[in-house]
Amino acid sequence: MIQNMQIEPVDTPKLRRLFLEMPALLYKGNPNYIRPLDKDIEAVFDPTLNKAFRFGEVIRWVLFNNSGEAIGRIAAFVNKKYKTRGDDVPVGGCGFFECINNQDAANLLFDTAKKWLSDKGMEAMDGPINFGERDKWWGLVIQGFQSPLYCMNYNPPYYQSLFEHYGFQPFFYQYCYGMHPKETLAKKFFDRHAALTTDRGLSAQHADKKRLDKFAADFHTVYNKAWAGHGGNKELSLEQCKMLFRQMKPVMDEKVIWFAYYNDAPIAMFINLPDLNQWFRYLNGKFDLLHKIKFLLLRATVKNKRFAGLAFGVVPEWHGKGVDSYIVVEAAKIIQHHLDYEEYEMQWIGDFNPKMIAVAESITPVKSRILITYRYLFDRNKEFRRHPLL
Repeated sequence: MIQNMQIEPVDTPKLRRLFLEMPALLYKGNPNYIRPLDKDIEAVFDPTLNKAFRFGEVIRWVLFNNSGEAIGRIAAFVNKKYKTRGDDVPVGGCGFFECINNQDAANLLFDTAKKWLSDKGMEAMDGPINFGERDKWWGLVIQGFQSPLYCMNYNPPYYQSLFEHYGFQPFFYQYCYGMHPKETLAKKFFDRHAALTTDRGLSAQHADKKRLDKFAADFHTVYNKAWAGHGGNKELSLEQCKMLFRQMKPVMDEKVIWFAYYNDAPIAMFINLPDLNQWFRYLNGKFDLLHKIKFLLLRATVKNKRFAGLAFGVVPEWHGKGVDSYIVVEAAKIIQHHLDYEEYEMQWIGDFNPKMIAVAESITPVKSRILITYRYLFDRNKEFRRHPLL
């Protein structure tokens, strides 16, 4: 037991800096840890940058031992837009959890978040999650402790015990799938692809930076038809999609971003990017002018061996017709024979989405990483229910 622990809200520049730096101290000597960019973490807590502040609020704390050393941190947030189908109580969130291997310290962090959420009218908390979209800082790693993808949580194995001994229960599991990019695809991909190539209306092409707005518009069409309204995904405006593609442009590899078309109308997408963490790991969380220059030099001189799958979707009217196989084989013609990547990992898919899991497992059955999103019900006598299937 650690005596006289103190927890303080992050309300000064010194504590904000400590909130950012504390994990680097905790993971010192761990070769798989990659410090996130400070700017990416701070953006979550900046009302001018995070649209979630329109619907909620956030607070964060740092935990100290009796010697004044930082031994933990946590954030808590409420968001009126954070709802899962079937929820019968208001649910808040906790995230950005880091802690030494001590249950008393973890309990104090969780208790502090729970009390703040309870005072805001919440009756449950999910964690570790993000105050914002699910594509960043979501879930606890329980298998696959290799270096994290960009904006992915990383934690030591003992965190699972800290969460579960407190009383958190798995709300849903998150599966990442990995493979060597040059592995031969299953025969069924080529069979389905061959069956569709006789239709001259069908085509596929990779992105082109010179026509970025066109591909952003294609992404807008496919994403909103295939994904909006599912698993917490919200509809995106055309301007949001254009902004997203402009943000991706400096690090985009055109040949790993693919779209399928029927009579020139977009019907499927296969969106991948080089894993930025393979360059950011050398920046120690910094991205000021000097580190931006260093990043440009790294991009030019350090081979990025890993790319990551961000989004895959087929519009509903083309489900079950083999278009998923068609676009994967078309992309593989370039990726497998003309590019030099050595690792491929798909961003997580929730176990509540069996259709998407089936698509991923048809490419590779290898789960490269498993994470959990936990839920903790404040009423310990209330029946616990898992995330509903899509």
